[in-house]
Amino acid sequence: MPVSTTRRAVVRRNGDAQPARTPDDLAVESPLVLGLEAATGAGSDAIATLMRTPGHDLELAAGWLVVESGVRRPDDIVTMRTCREDDTDRVHVTLRAGVRPPRPRAFVTSAACGVCSADVLDLSPLAGGPPHTEGWTVAADVLAGLPASMRTRQRAFDRTGGVHAAAIADAAGRLGPVREDVGRHNAVDKVVGNALLAGGLPARDRVLVVSGRVSFEIVQKAVAAGAAGIVAVSAPSSLAVDLAREHGLLLAGLVREERWNVYAGDELIA
Repeated sequence: MPVSTTRRAVVRRNGDAQPARTPDDLAVESPLVLGLEAATGAGSDAIATLMRTPGHDLELAAGWLVVESGVRRPDDIVTMRTCREDDTDRVHVTLRAGVRPPRPRAFVTSAACGVCSADVLDLSPLAGGPPHTEGWTVAADVLAGLPASMRTRQRAFDRTGGVHAAAIADAAGRLGPVREDVGRHNAVDKVVGNALLAGGLPARDRVLVVSGRVSFEIVQKAVAAGAAGIVAVSAPSSLAVDLAREHGLLLAGLVREERWNVYAGDELIA
């Protein structure tokens, strides 16, 4: 069973009270090496090292490949297995013939950045078809309640206060699985990977809900997954807004139950 939290001794200070040494829960951050295996079984080449919170590693690898290799269907991945080698967690992947292999990353991809160490920032079209059907909208009260609904299921955050979360929701506000990770892009990859492996991509007429800010890479992942939009607790970057508008996505940020900003796709809110 993967361990996602651990404990360390800390010194708590509270106003003028005497400092107290006590254990505290922390989110685990550790490397996951992704290896690409040849269909002939001739061995595996390391293609990336992701710093992540352990748990749902196969989903993380699958979701990462949606952007990095253009994987769109479960059978695009022939095999995927986890193992422990050289005291490091690994996922070995075999892709279907014809699926573009990902470009190897030269360095470790940190938990803070999903495109770190990539030699090319790919702005090419990521998904085929519209992200939503004609006439699709989401009700304003549903949109406003999505972050709070996801928050009730953020178990690791309750313990540590140090992880991000992501989920995919439909226009009625029904959330799919919630995934948590020290990296917000990892949390997104985990929910996208979960949808991929369940045959749920493209995520047309559904929105990606994220607990942190929205950078270019988060919109890139939403577009690749075929999602209709993004609902976020924090704000987007300028490039994120530009990419969302280019692909016709709804992008709502700083979402609270009574107020929010719409950066793209305002016409998609009923």
